[in-house]
Amino acid sequence: MKFRDRIDAAEILAERLTESFNNLKINRQEAVILGIPRGGVIIADIVARKLSTGFDIVIGRKLGAPENKELAIGAVMEDGTSYINRYLVDALLITQEYIEKEKLEQQNEIKRRKTLYRKTSDYEIEKRVVTLVDDGIATGATIIAAARWIRKQRPKLLLLAVPVAPSQTVHLLRQEADFTEVVASPDNFNAVGEFYANFDPVADEDVIEVMKKRNLL
Repeated sequence: MKFRDRIDAAEILAERLTESFNNLKINRQEAVILGIPRGGVIIADIVARKLSTGFDIVIGRKLGAPENKELAIGAVMEDGTSYINRYLVDALLITQEYIEKEKLEQQNEIKRRKTLYRKTSDYEIEKRVVTLVDDGIATGATIIAAARWIRKQRPKLLLLAVPVAPSQTVHLLRQEADFTEVVASPDNFNAVGEFYANFDPVADEDVIEVMKKRNLL
């Protein structure tokens, strides 16, 4: 399966979630869609409008491997909530010292983005039905760290929803949420972008535009 772009993926995901919301008897007034910057914000904005729910963003950052920053060995949230892929860390002989240094760098980047993207530090998550959305998942590190942070805020229900994720990662996601919605879960998976005809980068300005329209900035 290949999506035309993030808009196409969001519309398909929204259709799937509409059915799931109905089956789970979810009250839309209790629901909020959270997008992970940057690409996940575009998806989440459309899904929230289609489902007539609340909208916000949650900012996490992957932890890159020493010789390959694109390879996620884990992820971290601003408060230190994290997910570490122990298999990769052990296989690559990565030290705890490196992990802590990488965490600090990414937490600083989270603070930078938070200042850019949101005008408040407060979240309205407790006792709400939270659906965490991204534009696609490879290792699942960032969305898992974000899900663990959301759990700390005591939501009524936590759902994870993405257009595409490899089948082996979907198993991990199901352990972190009450319900998981994945449109496509191929066995052969190299990168999220290969499942989009157009997967242009999403800039800070694009996220800021969404947040301003939502009166969250």
